[in-house]
Parts: sequence; structure tokens; C-alpha cells
Amino acid sequence: MIRSLCQVLLLALFSLLAGSDSAFAKTYQVYFLGGQSNMDGYGYAKDLPDDLKESVPGVMIFHANSAPDAVPVDGRGLWSELKPGHGVGFKSDGKENTYSNRFGVELSFAKTLQQLAPEANIALIKISRGGTSIAVEAAGNFGCWDPDFEKGTGKGQGINQYDHFLAGMKRALQTTDIDQDGEADTLIPAGIVWMQGESDAAYTEEIAKDYEANLKRLMDLIRATLYADDLPVVIGRISDSGDNPEGKVWKHGEIVRAAQAAFVEKDKRAALVTSTDEYGYSDRWHYNSEGYLDLGRNFAQALWKVPRN
Repeated sequence: MIRSLCQVLLLALFSLLAGSDSAFAKTYQVYFLGGQSNMDGYGYAKDLPDDLKESVPGVMIFHANSAPDAVPVDGRGLWSELKPGHGVGFKSDGKENTYSNRFGVELSFAKTLQQLAPEANIALIKISRGGTSIAVEAAGNFGCWDPDFEKGTGKGQGINQYDHFLAGMKRALQTTDIDQDGEADTLIPAGIVWMQGESDAAYTEEIAKDYEANLKRLMDLIRATLYADDLPVVIGRISDSGDNPEGKVWKHGEIVRAAQAAFVEKDKRAALVTSTDEYGYSDRWHYNSEGYLDLGRNFAQALWKVPRN
């Protein structure tokens, strides 16, 4: 019920925003950033280059509060100018953001987009949660993006990461004046950036083999939520630190990597970023600061090259 209601509301909101005819309103290109912990971001703000240590003028971000499955939908956040602190540990109560000392791909991603399209206004919606899977069987205690995943009791019964995603999108799009300049803004969906798959590679071969179909279904749903069935998608290929006595952290990582490549090969509006194999790690699961900076740049450049027609 909540998914159907939210989807209707989101479509209505996009229709209203697209119909704004204010002479002073800005048009923003909106990019969704989603996934698990390597989308959360484990880079350290102290490692940022000088041009990214402060806010990024002209770029707005709505970073939805992360929440586990089986709790009432959250999605709280507020539009603010992009700056460091949107990595792991960030949270929002919908009235105030609490920034962490970490960052993810959002800073270099936005900066690169500005270089590619200096006249464009950029807005980011970030909704991610570490450890989450797409497959129901790989959810563990972190969460699941499958819309049909049901867990919990009471008010949290059946609430999953897709429900939290819809709640975050609804809250983000209810704000028509995202830059608080007194004029309603037009928000145009421009792309999806997805960094996830490690959890689906950690359990069984069967789960990993299902990843291509699960990824396709989820990307189709997110595109539909953003009212753009051909919206460009960029997938970050999972990689492995090898920091495990058995040799691999993600037991079935190669199967998921092949599934990611297969999804992109079959989808004319999708691209795969493979530079993750070159990154160093801050721990056995997460890239180092330099890796997140490079990944953000590569995400932006890959999206820019995806055919639009």
C-alpha cells in the first residue's frame, strides 16, 4: 500500500515541478545516488583536496536518513548545499543535518559534472545503507532493497529499503524551492548512480547468480519512480581487497561482477565503472579516500557518455 501511494505522489510531484513557469525558477538536473556502504562513503574529510574541503557552490543535496528494515519509514532529510560530511555517520532529523568526518562519491561526482556542464544546476538525492542486499536471502541484519521483502511486526511489518527509498524521494520532492531563493524550482531526473552488490556476493552461488535479474528489476523500479524509463544508469563494479585468509572477502564476487557487466551490456542506457579494481582500501570492505574521489569522477564521466536517445 505504501509503495503504491508513494509512487503516485512522486509522479504527481514531478508533474507539478515540470509545469512550473516562473521566470526566476531554476531547473535542476537531479541525480540519485544509491547502494550500500561504498556508496555511503568511508573517505576521510581531512584527505580532501583544497577545492573540495568547503561547500560546492550551486550543487544541492538531499541526503535521506538511513534506517533499518522492519521499522516505520523514515526518509528524513533537508535540501542543503553540498559539502563534506555526507559519508558514513551522516544523519538528519529533517530539520537539521548532522555531518560526519567522512565523504563518499558525491563531492567529486558533482564537481566533475560542473566541469562537464558549467551552465547546469545540479541536485543530488542520496539514499544508501551499508550492508544492504537486493536478494532477500542476503539481507542479513542490514536490510534489503527487494520491494517484496517482509520482516518485522507491528508498524514496521514489511518495511524494507525500497520503502525507505520511496519515503526519502517523497520528502525530497515535496520541497519545491530546494535552494531557498523564494522561487519554485524545476527538478528533472538526469541519472542513477548505483554502488552495491557486495552483500549479494557474500552468501551462496545461487544468490549471486540471481543478481543480474534482481538488479534489472530494481533499476526498472527506480527509473519508474523517477518517471523516466530510459534514465541513464551507471553501475560501480564491486571489487575485492583480498584481505581474508581464504583469499576473497566476497566469496562469489566474480559472479556478481559478471552479472553487473551483463546488465549493462543488455541495457543501452547503462554503463559500468570498472576502476574500482585499482583502488586501495581503508579496511577489508571499503575504499580509501583517493578511491572515492576517483570513483566519483568516473561515475560522472560515465554518465555523461551514456546515450540519451
